Amino acid sequence: MLEAQQLAFRYRDELPWIVNGIDLDIRPGEIVGLPGPSGRGKSTLAKVLGGYLLPERGSVRVDGAPLTRSGFCPVQLLFQHPELAVNPRWRIGEILGEAEAPPAALLDELGIESAWFERYPHELSGGELQRVCLARAICSKTRYLLCDEMTSMLDALTQAQIWRAILNIVKRRNLGLLVISHDTALIDRLCDRVVPCFADHPDAQIDNLPGDQKDQDRNSGEHHREEADIPPDSTDRPQTGIQL
Repeated sequence: MLEAQQLAFRYRDELPWIVNGIDLDIRPGEIVGLPGPSGRGKSTLAKVLGGYLLPERGSVRVDGAPLTRSGFCPVQLLFQHPELAVNPRWRIGEILGEAEAPPAALLDELGIESAWFERYPHELSGGELQRVCLARAICSKTRYLLCDEMTSMLDALTQAQIWRAILNIVKRRNLGLLVISHDTALIDRLCDRVVPCFADHPDAQIDNLPGDQKDQDRNSGEHHREEADIPPDSTDRPQTGIQL
């Protein structure tokens, strides 16, 4: 189980807490939704859960053990802007093999073409590059996947294709999945349960932070995360523009 207890984080001592007193757990095979408006600290929490940021208080554990600080992390984070999560000087083939070479079946499932391997990130569309980041994240050691608004910048058709692939993969591998989004209809459609961590956190505002702290971490990617289950479709769930 991925478990966070009493997490607290702020970027500097003189700034307000972005994350404060957060408890959260995700079990293997479970899809959990984390809703909230922009600027409330969802992305900061994701970075703490994924090991990109160290909490000032509290802990993050996987099966009772702290997150590893070296090597491959079993909790993988996918950002909203994939171009900020890859090395722009690396070819796609290098990015895909950063942790381990993904199997051909996974590349085919995600619609990744071998013709992309010699290209650079700027030569792919946003949807294509997000597929590459997803394939890189889904390694044999990955157990939990944190998706932070990962399809919000994409068109509805591409969003549906990516989410359909993710749900199939996490169900097959019994991965834990955290869906972070301001789109409550999407969360209601995908998730088994919802954790409203930021519903009543007036201090969790980052609008006054320096721009470089609000930006996504520019990371080449030896830090990724996942695990989840596919919930049955239901006509009772709110409809979103994404048809799965």
